[in-house]
Amino acid sequence: MPKGATGMKQIILGTAGHIDHGKTALIKALTGIDTDRLKEEKERGITIELGFAHLQLPSGQVLGIVDVPGHEKFVKNMVAGATGIDLVAMIIAADEGVMPQTREHLEICELLKVKRGLVVLTKIDMVDEEWLELVREDVREFLSGTFLEDAPVVEVSSLTGQGLEELLGVLDELVKEIPERETGNFFRLPIDRVFTMKGFGTVITGTTISGEINTGDEVTIYPEGFSTRVRGIQVHNREVSHSRAGLRTAINLQGVEKRQIQRGDVLASEDSLKPTYMVDVVLELLPSAPRMLKNRAKVRFHTGTSEIISTVILLDRDELKPGDRCYSQIRLEQPTVVLAHDRYVLRSYSPVRTIGGGEILNALPQKKKRFSEKVLAELKVLDSGDLGRITEQYIASGRYKGVKRSILPFLTNASKKSLEKILNDLAAQKKITLFDKESGLFLHADFLGKARDEITKILAEYHRDFPLKGGLLKEELRSRLKWSDNQKLFNYLVNQLVEENVIVQEREILRLKGHRVTLARDQEKVRSKIEEIYLKGGLQPPYFREVKEKLGGSDADELLQVMVKDGILVKVKEDLYFHRNVIEGLRKKLIEFLRQNGEIDTPEFKSMTNASRKYTIPLLEYFDHSQVTVRVGDKRILRKK
Repeated sequence: MPKGATGMKQIILGTAGHIDHGKTALIKALTGIDTDRLKEEKERGITIELGFAHLQLPSGQVLGIVDVPGHEKFVKNMVAGATGIDLVAMIIAADEGVMPQTREHLEICELLKVKRGLVVLTKIDMVDEEWLELVREDVREFLSGTFLEDAPVVEVSSLTGQGLEELLGVLDELVKEIPERETGNFFRLPIDRVFTMKGFGTVITGTTISGEINTGDEVTIYPEGFSTRVRGIQVHNREVSHSRAGLRTAINLQGVEKRQIQRGDVLASEDSLKPTYMVDVVLELLPSAPRMLKNRAKVRFHTGTSEIISTVILLDRDELKPGDRCYSQIRLEQPTVVLAHDRYVLRSYSPVRTIGGGEILNALPQKKKRFSEKVLAELKVLDSGDLGRITEQYIASGRYKGVKRSILPFLTNASKKSLEKILNDLAAQKKITLFDKESGLFLHADFLGKARDEITKILAEYHRDFPLKGGLLKEELRSRLKWSDNQKLFNYLVNQLVEENVIVQEREILRLKGHRVTLARDQEKVRSKIEEIYLKGGLQPPYFREVKEKLGGSDADELLQVMVKDGILVKVKEDLYFHRNVIEGLRKKLIEFLRQNGEIDTPEFKSMTNASRKYTIPLLEYFDHSQVTVRVGDKRILRKK
């Protein structure tokens, strides 16, 4: 592995500036690499020198260089975002000074939040000192108030070599100030080139903007979502087994054809991203934008290496003035994959020029309603950068379905370690609950509380409407809930409410803990009549359908259930009931007989009850089922306790 490939800080230097201001010539003078040699590069195989080079500084630090020869390529290469470029070299030719593209490129750098850079005045061999002083003054005025205001300015001639040593020294010093790049949570590489190499197959190139990749890794190409495997990796034109964020990388892919991939696609960790046709953003319109941006304006949306025609939905206004910012939803004509905190650039549809950009807030949103206080409040939370509030809000957005733990790293773009701490804290504060451990589903406390309340409310209403019924069937209760399709949440809450003694479960019947069947005066009279009928009936009572016909009224079935639940009547078989006193008397007589005689047959039991066979057989089977007797052949014996 070459020095600087992965052993030192990974630094990408991007060049910017007006066409023909000497960017390519400067890189060739510094590195010996002609980044315009397209034909030669193709002949050499897996290289990444088209628009890209690498430079070893005096300290040994290796810089990856993104050379952008023209405006169109500048935008498409630079918009890999702040994570793609660490340092920008703003190239200004001494013979022309600040030009329109110089200004536009600086605006793009600021939109992408590139934080560090330097200015290189080229072609100083073509001007005299007096002119050079005018250009210096022009440059100082141009940089005032920008991130390059205090940046070093180095004057060079790529033709004579004047100033190149000083430039290398300045770059070395600047690199020391750049902190170690955070690797990021997912491997992502926006693809800027794809070609086929004889004997190897399909090769893609790009800047690895986050994560790490190894030979043999399974990866996914987005937004299409098809899988492939890493066959080989090159960094700085040398074979390596590993690459990471901050490196220009060429990857040989296995089992995929060139025609399946295009510039603007993203190579990423397997199944890590989610394609979307819309993104929620903070939108900043440049002060230099030629006009106000109207709601539903057509624009060109740039992120990574892609350009997608899109519609801007302004969420809190009808027009955005130059220099202002607002929350917006960008609706795309083609899908893309992004993460929260990615930077993007907007260019006008026609004529094409950079007009604004900003930060991605939500990489997988639903359609947003305009002028909604709730929507704007949610976006403000996402814009706050507070991981705890952001995570809690995403879980709340899952409503009664909940949100899977596995999607939260994608939604928040936070490290697993940071996210795990946040989830533990939120759970400890009872703001979220892991209600389905198997699927890793979290529910927000607001919806947990509403779901609990809905269960108890339905039971209370049922008890009010059907006071004679002991409770509601479990499945019938679930079918009445707004979130009836969430079986696991229902089971979780029923178990929780039972444990807390809020509800009582008796087999498949649920009731509130405090529910008691209360009878009206006329119902009490009917209940007494039913009890009297069964007491008089003794061991030969009428079937219940006969009792109903005799009594009339609509409460008989409910009263029967109440009497069975209260233990006044005993169900022996369908439609056949006995008074508990009658059953208890027979049970004692049967036990006494078996203790004296050891066994009893059906005729003997019939003689004991003095009842017909239609009663004695069900009664014998009842005592078997209630574990008083055991059948042995045609006889019964006392069951041993």
